[in-house]
Amino acid sequence: MKYVVVSGGVLSGLGKGVTASSIGVLLKSAGLRVTSIKIDPYLNSDAGT
Repeated sequence: MKYVVVSGGVLSGLGKGVTASSIGVLLKSAGLRVTSIKIDPYLNSDAGT
């Protein structure tokens, strides 16, 4: 099992989803099984919005 982690700052939230899904599509087209998981680090604190 291998992991690919996509992370970024507060304002880079727009590009992380597109980047993660693009990497997933490329890996899937190469014949690998891909599962995407989104982890929200602001579970019990203020997200700053």
